[in-house]
Parts: sequence; C-alpha cells; structure tokens
Amino acid sequence: MNNHRLEVLARLADTVAARKAAPGADSYTAKLLGRGVESCAKKLGEEAVEAALAAVSGDRRQIAAESADLLYHLVVVLAATGVDLAEVMAELERREGTSGLAEKASRPKS
Repeated sequence: MNNHRLEVLARLADTVAARKAAPGADSYTAKLLGRGVESCAKKLGEEAVEAALAAVSGDRRQIAAESADLLYHLVVVLAATGVDLAEVMAELERREGTSGLAEKASRPKS
C-alpha cells in the first residue's frame, strides 16, 4: 500500500478528531460521537457484519464500499475512546514479520 493511501486514513482520523472537538457541528460524525462510545461501537459492529456479508457475496465494489464504511466507523470508535490512529499503526508495526499464530499465543490468557 502506498503512502498516499495511508495519508487518506490519517486525514480521515484528523477529520473525525475535528468533528469530536466541535460537538455542536452539524455533521454525522459529531452526532455519532455525541451519542457515546456504546453507540459508536454498535455502529462499528453493524458495519463489520455488512463488510463480512459483502465478502461472501464476492462483489468487489460492494466489498470496497462496506470496507470503507468499516474503516470510517473504526476511526470513529478510536476517537470516541481516545485511542490515536498512530497507536494502532504502531501496534501493527510491532507485529509486522511475526507469525499470526505466534502473536496470538503471546497474548495473556483471559
């Protein structure tokens, strides 16, 4: 993935943060954030299901559209919980080159 596309995600996170800082703004993002973490998380879950169903359908355009919705709502949940996108990217970077099985096995058991 090229840097330009990663910059799009970073700009999205900046836009969501700006909407969070202006809670009275007339925007979907501001209204969603104003409803709280639970509402944001519920919407993220709905979008995840829609993305999964799109994947099963095999329709590339629908998969891309639903995945974009999913990424947007993930960024909203990050903003709602105070987690910076940079923290997520750092965690992905930390895991880079590590087997998924090994990474999962290294997690604390709960």
